[in-house]
Amino acid sequence: MIEYINQGSQDTRSGFGAGLTELGRTNPNVVALCADLIGSLKMDQFIAENPERFFQVGIAEANMMGIAAGLTIGGKIPFTGTFANFSTGRVYDQIRQSIAYSGKNVKICASHAGVTLGEDGATHQILEDIGLMKMLPGMVVINPCDFNQTKAATIAIAEHQGPVYLRFGRPKVANFTPADQTFEIGKGIRLQEGSDVTIVATGHLVWEALEAAKTLKDKGITAEVINIHTIKPLDQEIILNSVAKTGAIVTAEEHNYLGGLGESVARVLAENKPTPQAFVATQDTFGESGTPAQLMEKYGLNANAIVKASEKVIQRK
Repeated sequence: MIEYINQGSQDTRSGFGAGLTELGRTNPNVVALCADLIGSLKMDQFIAENPERFFQVGIAEANMMGIAAGLTIGGKIPFTGTFANFSTGRVYDQIRQSIAYSGKNVKICASHAGVTLGEDGATHQILEDIGLMKMLPGMVVINPCDFNQTKAATIAIAEHQGPVYLRFGRPKVANFTPADQTFEIGKGIRLQEGSDVTIVATGHLVWEALEAAKTLKDKGITAEVINIHTIKPLDQEIILNSVAKTGAIVTAEEHNYLGGLGESVARVLAENKPTPQAFVATQDTFGESGTPAQLMEKYGLNANAIVKASEKVIQRK
């Protein structure tokens, strides 16, 4: 197995910007729309190189989704950009009716997801977006873990025919996956092998899961760590193969435990192989103002929380 090393902290939203810029150079059908947050979404370079393929919609997110849906009729591949809260909750009706129900080839790209949006507080943070989007028939839901994977995912979704929700974040986090990776939608990645407990993580919690595995190893516990970057469609095979070996599982996500990755995994286990499961996620709550590190600590979304959950779930085997 590869030993994953932090290559330097970078924000995943910059990975999106880098991927979008590359698509601008290689795919003439890619267009971009933004709701007055160009800098936050790191769209500047794409716009500089392709001014005629960018549409500044302003603070009119519902209109942006409608425009994006219309652009697909002419063969364009629109990438919309705004905060995750405004990409989903504010415009859910437009996404459901104009994009998902109609099967339009729109890529809904959402930054500042979860509590790591930080100081802007609960009104801008969203911990329900994965649940909202995975419930929509035909919607692909992707939550990459670092800069490199976000860039690769951004490029990959342009080749997928159909609506996609791509979720990423604001803070600088460990960048540890290969720069030359091929992103495969719906295919989880086993990062580390283990036999005592399976840790399935997504987004910012993947690096925390690897850090937790180091601590568990010092305690004589070997953890199998799996990066589930695609929550829908979910890679059931990699999960079931792992729990068949470990007999216990922890799911870790920067999202409400209601409706997120953990519930998707629980359904797979209930239908195929009931297994003790612990959830590292927010517990039916809104966030609040604070630094990302403070909020991750308060809401139990870090390596320490994963260690504790792993130790408890192992006792239930």
